[in-house]
Amino acid sequence: MNTQELMDQACPLIRDHGWAYFFVPETEAKGKELGLDVFQFYVLGRGGVLGNVEASVVASAFGYFNPSMIQQLWDSGRKLIEPRDAARAYFGCAAELGRLRFAGLGGLEGFCAAAGEVNDAADPTGLPLYAGFRAEPLVDDSAGRAMQLLSDLREFRGSAHLLAVRAEGLDARTAHLIKRPNDAELFGWSADDLLEITPEDREALDRAEVLTDSIVRAAYAALDDAGAEALLAGLHQIVAAFNP
Repeated sequence: MNTQELMDQACPLIRDHGWAYFFVPETEAKGKELGLDVFQFYVLGRGGVLGNVEASVVASAFGYFNPSMIQQLWDSGRKLIEPRDAARAYFGCAAELGRLRFAGLGGLEGFCAAAGEVNDAADPTGLPLYAGFRAEPLVDDSAGRAMQLLSDLREFRGSAHLLAVRAEGLDARTAHLIKRPNDAELFGWSADDLLEITPEDREALDRAEVLTDSIVRAAYAALDDAGAEALLAGLHQIVAAFNP
């Protein structure tokens, strides 16, 4: 299997499951323990890897949300807890979900080794949100580590895609509305914020997908055939664990 084939199979699974810990009851409960509601914990937990920065910095790294929504959640949340502390707690929730869902799965060591190799080979230059996640220490146990690596690799491609979207001349809101037209309100956009999507916009987003592959390719190319097989086998086991 070549690197493009590996990415075509692996990246959609990483995209769809790397965020699985964001809104589960256990994560929500941890947020309440810290005094945060589930949405404050999401914004503080993901954005907190950037440090105690201004809300506009977080909004630029997240990309697809209405900045006013991020500002309200970020500023209200950081009055209650330091963003870096929230980030460490949030990444800990990833490990806890892995322990809950992946305990007893065979092959996780191989998956962690392969995913870790991709993560280590990834270049975080120009990808601040991913760089922050990548700097967080991983837990030692395979189940927890697998979910944290899955999260890291999701942030890797997600950050690369946002960079590619901007490189193709699209603003993040337009890209979001093309991909998730029914989720505008969830991301803080009102009916007055909706844009007319042109064929040129869609073509630009298609080019951004190709450019995203180009940005992340070298990291996945670090795997040999055995590593690629271990990554995919582990991903399929993880997906099955989430969808019994």
